[in-house]
Amino acid sequence: MRKILSFLGLLLCSYSFAQEYIPKNDGVKTNTSNYTAFTNAKIYITPTQIVDNGTLLIKDGKVVASGNNVSVPKNAVTVDLSGKTIYPSFIETYSDFGMKPVENASSNRRSPQYDASREGFYWNDHIRPDQNALDFFDFDSKKAEKLRKAGFGVVNSHIDDGIIQGTGVLVTLAPEGSDATRLLDEKLGLFYGTSKSKTSRQMYPTSLMGTMALLRQVNLDADWYAKGNINEKDRALEAFNVNRNEIQILNASSKENVLRFDKIGDQFNTQYIFVAGGDEYEWIKDIKATNAQFIVPVNFPVAYDMEDPLMASSVSLADLKAWNQAPSNPKVLADNNITFAFTTHDLKEEKDLLANLQKAIEYGLDKTKALEALTTIPAQIIGKSTQLGHLKTGAYANFLITSGDIFDKETTIYQNWVTGVKDEITPMDTKDLRGDYTFKLNNTDYELSISGDIEKLKSKVKTEDKELGSKINFSDEWLTLTFSTIDTTKQEFVRVVSKISDSENIKGKAIFPNGKEFAFNATKKALEKTEEKKSDKDEDKQSEMPKLFPVTYPNMAYGFTSLPQQETILFKNATVWTNEAEGILEQTDVLIKNGKISKIGKNLSAGSATIVDATGKHLTSGIIDEHSHIATSSVNEAGHNSTAEVSIEDVLDAEDINIYRNLSGGVTSIQVLHGSANPIGGRSAIIKLKWGETPENLIYTNTPKFIKFALGENVKQSNWGDYSKNRFPQTRMGVEQVFIDYFQRAKEYDALKKSGKPYRKDIELETIAEILNKERFISCHSYVQSEINMLMKVAEQFNFNINTFTHILEGYKVADKMVEHGVGGSTFSDWWAYKYEVNDAIPFNAPIMHNAGVTVAINSDDAEMSRRLNQEAAKSVKYGDISEEDAWKFVTLNPAKLLHIDDRVGSIKVGKDADVVLWSDHPLSIYAKAEKTIIDGTVYFDIERDAQLREAMEKEKNELTTMMLQAKHKGLKTKPIEKKEKELLHCDSVEHQF
Repeated sequence: MRKILSFLGLLLCSYSFAQEYIPKNDGVKTNTSNYTAFTNAKIYITPTQIVDNGTLLIKDGKVVASGNNVSVPKNAVTVDLSGKTIYPSFIETYSDFGMKPVENASSNRRSPQYDASREGFYWNDHIRPDQNALDFFDFDSKKAEKLRKAGFGVVNSHIDDGIIQGTGVLVTLAPEGSDATRLLDEKLGLFYGTSKSKTSRQMYPTSLMGTMALLRQVNLDADWYAKGNINEKDRALEAFNVNRNEIQILNASSKENVLRFDKIGDQFNTQYIFVAGGDEYEWIKDIKATNAQFIVPVNFPVAYDMEDPLMASSVSLADLKAWNQAPSNPKVLADNNITFAFTTHDLKEEKDLLANLQKAIEYGLDKTKALEALTTIPAQIIGKSTQLGHLKTGAYANFLITSGDIFDKETTIYQNWVTGVKDEITPMDTKDLRGDYTFKLNNTDYELSISGDIEKLKSKVKTEDKELGSKINFSDEWLTLTFSTIDTTKQEFVRVVSKISDSENIKGKAIFPNGKEFAFNATKKALEKTEEKKSDKDEDKQSEMPKLFPVTYPNMAYGFTSLPQQETILFKNATVWTNEAEGILEQTDVLIKNGKISKIGKNLSAGSATIVDATGKHLTSGIIDEHSHIATSSVNEAGHNSTAEVSIEDVLDAEDINIYRNLSGGVTSIQVLHGSANPIGGRSAIIKLKWGETPENLIYTNTPKFIKFALGENVKQSNWGDYSKNRFPQTRMGVEQVFIDYFQRAKEYDALKKSGKPYRKDIELETIAEILNKERFISCHSYVQSEINMLMKVAEQFNFNINTFTHILEGYKVADKMVEHGVGGSTFSDWWAYKYEVNDAIPFNAPIMHNAGVTVAINSDDAEMSRRLNQEAAKSVKYGDISEEDAWKFVTLNPAKLLHIDDRVGSIKVGKDADVVLWSDHPLSIYAKAEKTIIDGTVYFDIERDAQLREAMEKEKNELTTMMLQAKHKGLKTKPIEKKEKELLHCDSVEHQF
């Protein structure tokens, strides 16, 4: 749309309309210049300001007055709305209305695209703050009609594609006019997504953590550009800086993403308005702490078809609970005073909005709050509170005329007026036949109930407490009703036809199967009886409401009803593996207090401490996995050959069931590593497995800084196919040059930074500079000796040491050089020959490195192996004649040393964190079970509690299954079961967002 039309639209939508001079060629023109008065109506001026028998006076598309004492001009058109209700029309704050469907970029080319396709704009195609929805807008009459029928009068639309998507456009849904006359605001809000644009093939980012890193860098670059430090013109950064003053709307789509992106907002003093995912009730305290406003979809989950017991068993408890709990999300938000508006986003049909809101109200949402979330709150969110969302003087004449309570299933929307232009949804003179009737035919008494939508009726015919199959149709004042005869075995029907003259009596004729005709006269029951029956139905309905299951932490299998609390615990008579000079202590007591190991000795006492008899059992420090990929939503950012700017901390998944499984295997801490898609990967997350906590609470306080590097086949894309042949490096020699190049660039960057001169902050080079300054440590994916030697030499060239070689299955060949360099080795126990570069792997690798003086750890790199690391450690006793104590250190103290957290964990020593495990047997035995796994003095796994949880979960799942079966039998929608399997991430797992 041309800008001249935008300007014209603003003029035409001003309070006083100028004299029209543009010819109208789009149908019969509705004259809105005269006064129109709607009288004797119940008027919701606002959701909380309601008048009975009020008058709404409008002129020129605006509200002139509203209330009980409105003076109606003599020349006004008066509409008597006795018995009717007027509401402000709804406001849609998040839509792609009027935008063409986004088409995927062509993927016929053989190689990935790494550079941007737009000249004069930002270096990444997925950053498009320069896009204005107005330039792409084309009024969609069909969708507008659907939205008006659902009660909407105004839509804030945008291009729903990319990470920064551009600005929105605010338009009315008036059934008459042009794009210009419907325009309310040509630029409203800057919109964001969490994945890249479909219109570009540019590779970066390929992951959520890449998206987050890119968004941070854009903010930094925009600040740098605003200071005039970039000579080249960048239209995207210019637009971003201009549009920072707009409201910022980000489609988070999950509670996790709300917290993730809120941190970015806090970093750059930006308060995002989040499009919710509907699961905010699960982490409501943390959601409230964001201080954000929300745009909330109401696409509640549909029940599964649980008829097949085998298929039903594959439905997770989390999905069952989501179906049960999700309708309570609006109530929980409201109860916590969180500001939110409703949206039709993600609904299959706009008409489902009110039905779903009725369900939310059944689950406790206050009707006033619901109405606010459709009117005044969205107006507030988009900064249009003076013009929209209410019917006060001066507001746009956007309102609904209904038969009654907008949230009542029986209510009909008759008209939706938008800027004073009427759209008739249902003729107001349509007779409402809904209600309960009685009639007699052939000496038999019948009862007829008519319900449903006023234009799409449903019927029930009963006699002698027997319901007869029936079907009803009402059109053009003619009603037809067909119902089964009393003897239903004959499959014969009575047919009724009636010309409706009033809604109190249905008169006509009934034709029986034998052809005989009888006079038909159905009389509506007295109102008070109908209301009494309706009240009884409401009470019955309340008693039939589904049981709402409580939220657990996490809200899935094995979740806690309340988060476990720190305890004072005294273990008595245990065999204690200290990992210190004291070695293994027999029949020893250990006191845990305030999250720390308080005392170690014999015959200890501690007042009110919980006493645990550990006679015959073994107490150890918790297992630490130096190399893991559990508890993360993504593992690789594969878009560039260096992605030092991304961080696993951004994408931690605190609800990964493998956290609980690891706890059951005695694991208390892990390093979640980036994968091996590139030579320089992303930053690590070192976490404690605090099951039930949010991601932020898993991360170690004052966590050591780590980053993943990688060597070998993966980084040179050996197994990526012919598609990936244009990204450097493609050889092992090239890998070395990547390191040298980036370290040199980081060295120069750091020198400029320290010089005090102005510099562009680059997150990637900041991270690599931390390595040079010995503030960040490298864990490097490695296999063959030549590359291990190479990286040590590169590090020495730049005067730092590699911290850890992980995998390092040829470490036994270069153990002496590793000792000289000062690097540790974190390896597999006995993996070999799963790819060419590990053909020389041997199970003696860990013992040989250990005996040479290398600090050695056994890691998993696998969700299944990680919960059996005690057994992996035991293999070194068998293959390398390593002592049991040293083998145990391979999975406890040594990985703690490699991660620089051995001052806190890794051994049982007074003052260290109380991260301990009570084993039923010798911890290196295949028969040993972790009976209690404790982190910071809190029991996160208890084998007895686990048995209780399993029993409770089975009961809960059976109840929810029964409720879904009942829902199906009541005629509610169901969906087929789709078995879901969580992908187990490894070093080479790549998430491509094409």
